[in-house]
Amino acid sequence: MAALAALLADRTRADICLALVDGRAWTAGELARHTGVAPSTATEHLDRLRDGGLVVEHRQGRHRYLRLAGPHVADLLETMVAQLDPPAAAVSGLRTATVAAALARGRTCYDHLAGRLGVAVTDAMIARGLMSADGGFALTEPGLAWLTGPMGVDPAALRGTRRPVARPCLDWTERRVHLGGSAGAQLCRRLKELTWIEGVGSGRAVRVTALGRAGLAEALHIDCSALR
Repeated sequence: MAALAALLADRTRADICLALVDGRAWTAGELARHTGVAPSTATEHLDRLRDGGLVVEHRQGRHRYLRLAGPHVADLLETMVAQLDPPAAAVSGLRTATVAAALARGRTCYDHLAGRLGVAVTDAMIARGLMSADGGFALTEPGLAWLTGPMGVDPAALRGTRRPVARPCLDWTERRVHLGGSAGAQLCRRLKELTWIEGVGSGRAVRVTALGRAGLAEALHIDCSALR
């Protein structure tokens, strides 16, 4: 625990980890520019994060790509951030405020939905009996039938990994849980394939499309007007 705390105690390493929560592989140069440090400094931090098991490295030609070691690391980071009080300083600049608002409305947490959209989908699934939150967090039989039937999720994708099928992930903006695990990942993937959601800019913010508003209203009775 002390070693993990030491890895995240540095601001640059924390910024690198939070950038990687989007699930993409970043180059060392991209992470250096994102954190505002020299490439050599970024390399030192990345080596420590890799040795500590928080990130993994892939090399392709002369490029070095880094990504989080897995969804368990993303879940840990989101849970830690959710324990923090909101920053006392006001958001400065229209662009910063716009990005923050988009992330709060809907975003990906590594490979599943978060923000108000993620919480709304989770609440709707519980209300319709597709998930149970009593004494735990589990996909019900009707929920499994819904995911693998109308939503078109491959049953093997839900149970073909070491991840739990459904797990609560504490949302750092909503301070409530959204659906993680393989069910959360596969549902997010299907919503993208169905073009019910689409990315906003180059970050991890997502928004519900017109097709998605109709689809979510029919499938889960979700009113997406607050997510526009």
